[in-house]
Amino acid sequence: MRNLESFYRLIFALLLVFSLSTACSNDDDVDEVDDVTDDINGSDDGDGNGDGNGEPDPDTAAVFVLIDEESIDNGNEPNDFTETDVNDDISEIGQREVLAYFNENAGEEITLYTGQTGDEAWFVLKEIPSSWDEAGPNESGARNFLEAGPGLGQDESEDLLDEIPEVTPLRATGLSMLTGQTIIAIVYDSDISINYDPLEGDLQGENLGVVAFEVLNVTERTDGSDSDLPSVNIRILDYAAVPALELNLFSNAPTPESSSEPEDTTPPETIPDIELSPAE
Repeated sequence: MRNLESFYRLIFALLLVFSLSTACSNDDDVDEVDDVTDDINGSDDGDGNGDGNGEPDPDTAAVFVLIDEESIDNGNEPNDFTETDVNDDISEIGQREVLAYFNENAGEEITLYTGQTGDEAWFVLKEIPSSWDEAGPNESGARNFLEAGPGLGQDESEDLLDEIPEVTPLRATGLSMLTGQTIIAIVYDSDISINYDPLEGDLQGENLGVVAFEVLNVTERTDGSDSDLPSVNIRILDYAAVPALELNLFSNAPTPESSSEPEDTTPPETIPDIELSPAE
């Protein structure tokens, strides 16, 4: 009888251990599912990779930026790029090759200047014209522009690139808000022209190509004029690794009142949070 009781106790103990281990395993599975969901949605409760506020996950998102010759061009300080470094020898409307220097130097950290107040070098889109969506070949107008679709650079066509609303030049505060962000940019071979009343941009003109990088920090320039905008330290990324990232618009980029106001040349001590929206 004692042997039988001992046998039953052993069986009960084994069942209890099995039950507890199964419960722990299920909790782990739930955590794994939550983490995957957080990665996709860009939000979590503090244990996953999202930011907890429904914002795009920086590991899966990139900000769409336009850069002109005031920042990247042959002979520009502080890099003194050659013509071939920046594709100036093959510049044309709709050029979307990766700039040679960026293509060959993934992982390198460099500094870019960003123009002056009233002659800015970095711009963002806050909305995508419906005509870009309709142009094809993608459903996303931003992707159509990035890939130089019909009217957006294809065969040097640029019918859809004039008087584009909400093309916003970035000054010190806006540049600072990009710190830590992955950037995908189209680079122009000339100035991007801006009108302020209403705010709109002329995006026609030859392109040097495209680049991808991460913004590391933004610092005040003290070696030039009072109107010089900050220097931006970047890490060059392999462009081939980023096109699959979700493309986002910098939806709360500060809007300048005019070509001279606000002057905004010094990065703020407290940087406002950036707000991104899918570039659809």
